[in-house]
Amino acid sequence: MDTVDTIEPGVSKSRRRERGGGREGRRSAGQAFAPPHRATPYIVRNIPAYDVLGEESLLKIEATADRLLAEVGIEFRDDPAALELWKAAGAQVEGLLVRFEPGMLREILKSAPASFTQHARNPANNVEIGGRNVVFAPAYGSPFVMDLDKGRRYGTIEDFRNFIKLAQSSPWLHHSGGTICEPVDVPVNKRHLDMVYAHLKYSDRCFMGSVTAESRAEESIDMARIVFGRDFVDRNCVILGNVNVNSPLVWDGTMTNVLRAYARANQATVVVPFILGGAMGPVTTAGAIAQALAETMAGCALTQLERKGAPVIFGNFLSSMSLRSGSPTFGTPEPAIGSMVIGQLARRLNLPLRCAGSFSNSKLPDAQAMNEGTMSMLSAVHCGANFILHSAGFLDGLLSMSYEKFVMDADFCGALHSYLAGVVVDDNSLALDAFREVGVGKHFLGCAHTMENYQTAFWDSTIADNEPFEKWDTAGRIDAATRANARWKQMLGDYQAPPMDVATDEALIEYTERTKASQPDAWY
Repeated sequence: MDTVDTIEPGVSKSRRRERGGGREGRRSAGQAFAPPHRATPYIVRNIPAYDVLGEESLLKIEATADRLLAEVGIEFRDDPAALELWKAAGAQVEGLLVRFEPGMLREILKSAPASFTQHARNPANNVEIGGRNVVFAPAYGSPFVMDLDKGRRYGTIEDFRNFIKLAQSSPWLHHSGGTICEPVDVPVNKRHLDMVYAHLKYSDRCFMGSVTAESRAEESIDMARIVFGRDFVDRNCVILGNVNVNSPLVWDGTMTNVLRAYARANQATVVVPFILGGAMGPVTTAGAIAQALAETMAGCALTQLERKGAPVIFGNFLSSMSLRSGSPTFGTPEPAIGSMVIGQLARRLNLPLRCAGSFSNSKLPDAQAMNEGTMSMLSAVHCGANFILHSAGFLDGLLSMSYEKFVMDADFCGALHSYLAGVVVDDNSLALDAFREVGVGKHFLGCAHTMENYQTAFWDSTIADNEPFEKWDTAGRIDAATRANARWKQMLGDYQAPPMDVATDEALIEYTERTKASQPDAWY
């Protein structure tokens, strides 16, 4: 893909030059640091993924997954067509239960692409998913939103549009996401139309469609066809659908019908088991990983039976729980290290990976939120994840989408751009001329090498306060969450909608209005 060849890992030099001159640069400009409008459309990582298990342990996990598939099996409920596909492929089908011979699913998965391009309305924002590429997308699925001004409340379509605008405005996010929050002020059977329209109208980045019913998935794809053209959509991925296993070992018809709808249209499905250790899976990490491998392989393979060669993403969401209270816990170490193993298994299948994100169970954008989010987010980048959903805004165990945490997380994503760029080793970075100029016992602040590199040397946060204590104290002791509150308001105030062809916009509006009018409102 041409885009890959023109992107420097991490932040490109041309974009870095737009980034101001650190603290002194901000002082001389007399204003807050403003990041570039766009860092890169996605990251090409320049550090390796981290392998935590050796071959023997990986083979044991794979063998356990094979035994689960062959001896226990997986139920496929309310989707007779899926059962027929499995029968035709040679699986053992008894009622709703499907069993698979060892190696069968791996053979089917050989037709799935190792990487693919998701096309955006603006081609400059196309993303490559797979290989060494990393795509950050906002959190997904919260019924509530929260901010420091209004507290926790049900999400609305206005909140939904706001978060799309914030994602579009962030140089460190690459994707518009999907159900960033549930707009509960819109009927359940019609809100997907407003959500997809909002993604297409207020962002020109890649996005995700509805997965709550097969018809809603198909309508999401239809709206994408209005923008991209039917022939283009049939040949290229322009929309993702994120589907979940009903763990343990059950695929329900809602999800498999949606999965097959996206695959049938040659659009990508993200196949994700959500395993809460001790509830939907065993408390031991290795057992949960084996279960996840079995469930995910089955879902990914079903996309290939529906349409051979359709893009699919191997997804995973390991989580733990408090065994004292039964409450889910997020951002904990066991799922984080488990994600590392998931990354190894996905690479052995040669499939793109979605794993982890900035998870937290905190109820505020506080130290707990960022501690847990950092633990989980680092596991995502080190496990080799290609598509990182939940990169920004996840709070309250995913029940709430936080405005403040959204911009705090997006800021951390900026740091990860530099982190994933690795360490450049060349004549300039080794700085031998600087040592010759400065000599011994002197500082480097004013030397030629520093002046040539100071604008690009270090990542610069839009949220962190790096001033001396006295200056911070005099300014009112403002904490990070309060700074983030001001930041998201500034971003929304500065937001400018990307241009859209008038005829395309009118066609989208006509489609949504006609589709809504064809059915009564349903609030459940």
